[in-house]
Amino acid sequence: MPDRTTQRSPQSPFRTAFAALSGTSIEWYDFYAFATAAAIVFDDVFFPADMPATLKTISAFATFAVGFLLRPLGGIVFGHIGDRVGRKKTLVITLMMMGIASFAIGLLPTYEQVGALSPILLIVLRLIQGLAIGGEWGGAVLIAVENAPKGRATFFGSFAQLGSSVGALLSTGMFSLMNLFGDDAFNNWGWRVPFLASAVLVVIGLVVRTKLEDSPVMDEIHAEQRKSDRDTAGRGKKQGAVSKLPVAEVLRNDWKTVLVGVFSLATATGGYYVVTSYLLTYGTDDRHLSESMLLNGLTLAAFLELLVTPFLALLGDRIGAHKVVVGGLAGVVLLSIPQFMVMDTGSVVLIYLTMLAMRFVMSALYGPMAAILADGFAPHVRYTGISLSYQVCNLVFAGFAPVTAVWLSSLAGGAYWPPAGALMVVSAIGIWCTLRLRTYHRRRLDTGSPIVAPEQVTVSA
Repeated sequence: MPDRTTQRSPQSPFRTAFAALSGTSIEWYDFYAFATAAAIVFDDVFFPADMPATLKTISAFATFAVGFLLRPLGGIVFGHIGDRVGRKKTLVITLMMMGIASFAIGLLPTYEQVGALSPILLIVLRLIQGLAIGGEWGGAVLIAVENAPKGRATFFGSFAQLGSSVGALLSTGMFSLMNLFGDDAFNNWGWRVPFLASAVLVVIGLVVRTKLEDSPVMDEIHAEQRKSDRDTAGRGKKQGAVSKLPVAEVLRNDWKTVLVGVFSLATATGGYYVVTSYLLTYGTDDRHLSESMLLNGLTLAAFLELLVTPFLALLGDRIGAHKVVVGGLAGVVLLSIPQFMVMDTGSVVLIYLTMLAMRFVMSALYGPMAAILADGFAPHVRYTGISLSYQVCNLVFAGFAPVTAVWLSSLAGGAYWPPAGALMVVSAIGIWCTLRLRTYHRRRLDTGSPIVAPEQVTVSA
């Protein structure tokens, strides 16, 4: 079989990593714009004025949560296409879906204008966003990881992960900018601008992605499939052939890896929204802190994440991605209480320092996870496997994290310690599960897999 990987341009790993970054940045920008708006403005725009304040807040976060309901379905549908056809095509489709839905959110009428139809339309568009993002992450990760040189999968995989911090930076930056026009302008029209502006970013992303090369792993898989199709001995599918139903194969052979992967990612997904969306609500509603001050702090934290993630990923290639993730999770356990405790002081310096510290340790556990999960599944079902782990985690933990945090806090009279304690417990479980993922990876390499991954995608453990 010809070595298709070596025939590619030497700059291909960087080109595909940049393409993954540009697309995920746009999609996460749209996603975080919704999360930010749900925290500070959707309760007043899309729900009746006479609704109790706590119920409005929970309802606004619930619209954020419903987007996670379709994320596993998006992972299965687009994972199926990505494993059978290729990674590139799915990335173009998901980007278009996300962009159209986000632009439409910026045009929605308010509750005062059309009544209950307003939140219904918001939920429908949110579901489309969830379906799109469900298929986006796995493809972007694999395009970067599977084009990476040997021993650099964690580093190049982190480029797709950087889309989260770039998207958060752009989103919080846009909302901070719109806040400068004053509360009245922001509530009337300012919150719409970040959603409408996403149209420009989507066009840029589509231009980049349509020029994207597919993964070399797909070349190998399709070559094996053609070889299998020519087999006249009646032995059926050989090693390397495309899986007819990837999700069934994953659930049959790798369900333990999926389950452990879900809990390994819980803090990186659900915990993120606790220390961003819920923290924003807690700081403004319960501690009456300046909304602009907190948004500026989150913007600085996102910028720090953008800077440190590649270096932490390089550290993962050097000492082991699992060790970096475990260290990040331990940091979250230590910082969960201080993150909220400093809100009582009202000190901008202390609040910003804890925001930065928390985002640093979360960067350590989020960036390397792309490579860790990719190594947990055989290449011909890898898109489906990592998407299922990631999106089920988002459904269970991330989607309902802000709502659950508000509910737990309300049970304790508005205290911060129940959400902070829950974050500590989830992070401790994540440490154990990340170590289990390392064990499963080693077993797969020792016993062999339906397809042996090319050398260039091997992650040092």
